[in-house]
Amino acid sequence: MAGKYLIHDLHIHLRQGALMRAVTPALNKAGIGAAFVMPNLKPPVTTTEMAIDYRSQLQKLAPNVTFLMSLYLSPSLTPDEIRKAKKAGVVGVKSYPRGVTTNSEGGIESYSVYYDVFRAMEEEDMVLNLHGEVPSDHDNDICVLNAEERFLTHLKQLHKDFPKLRIVLEHATTKAAVEVVKSLGPSVACSITIHHLELVVDDWAGKVHNYCKPVAKYPHDRKALQEIVKEGHPRFFLGTDSAPHPRHSKETSCCAAGVYTGPYILAYLANALASFGAIDRLDQFGREFGAKFYKLSDSDLKGAESVQLVEEGFKVPEVLKFTDDEGIEREIVPYRAGETLKFSVKA
Repeated sequence: MAGKYLIHDLHIHLRQGALMRAVTPALNKAGIGAAFVMPNLKPPVTTTEMAIDYRSQLQKLAPNVTFLMSLYLSPSLTPDEIRKAKKAGVVGVKSYPRGVTTNSEGGIESYSVYYDVFRAMEEEDMVLNLHGEVPSDHDNDICVLNAEERFLTHLKQLHKDFPKLRIVLEHATTKAAVEVVKSLGPSVACSITIHHLELVVDDWAGKVHNYCKPVAKYPHDRKALQEIVKEGHPRFFLGTDSAPHPRHSKETSCCAAGVYTGPYILAYLANALASFGAIDRLDQFGREFGAKFYKLSDSDLKGAESVQLVEEGFKVPEVLKFTDDEGIEREIVPYRAGETLKFSVKA
């Protein structure tokens, strides 16, 4: 549906150093009003000071985007730090199970040890953002295809123990996740990526640039994601999980997990929604529902302007070039590189 749009990406990776400087400015013209930024840097963002410093770096690169910052859940995080972070404008805390995705080596192994932190978050009205997978465990028949479904008992228990704590199950990929989130109370929501609305297992098996964590699942799972978006359920909203990696770290024997959609989010989103008859949900899914859950008002925005979405073919570049921190010329391969989308964006 052509028109002017300003959307919010409520799950994005903007990296650090040269890669951060390469990908963040693209948001200026991408139609992004607010972005919830992931903290899994090296080292991870574990303190208020680190989050504020990171926000300052990002703001210089994309001054009209409102960056919503998060802390990385780790043993060093305390209730006092939560209260300090809230006063400084930090929005959430991100939980990564140990070892399941990029830079998650310091992730959690047990939620119970963090209950004092969660209690403080509930009191301060901060958001707990969950990477909803358990680590693979072949002795217990757990692998990447069922790791999300096995995680859902943790989500239900956390909601039961902290019913007023706002929780986001991030980048859901399964019908089971959709059903569980729907069954829980209004303090539990779910983000969905663009690529999970389009991909299934066949699309990433052997295709490294479509490989992400959590992996895309079965056709019935993709259909469940599409149907909940098409329905217009207010607790399901956009979080792209845009995750840039240099080409050489993707095209290797053990490739990095991540799909890069950052520069063309609105065009990708329109293209995906139109493919299953949900283009009329673009503004709700891409802006309204997420803003309501995150309690983000128009007055909170830094001044980003809407961009014009047009139903006009756009060929995604094969590569995007940048120079890394060692001065080496590198490339990023964007999602659907070389393909022609049905929509494009004009600033």
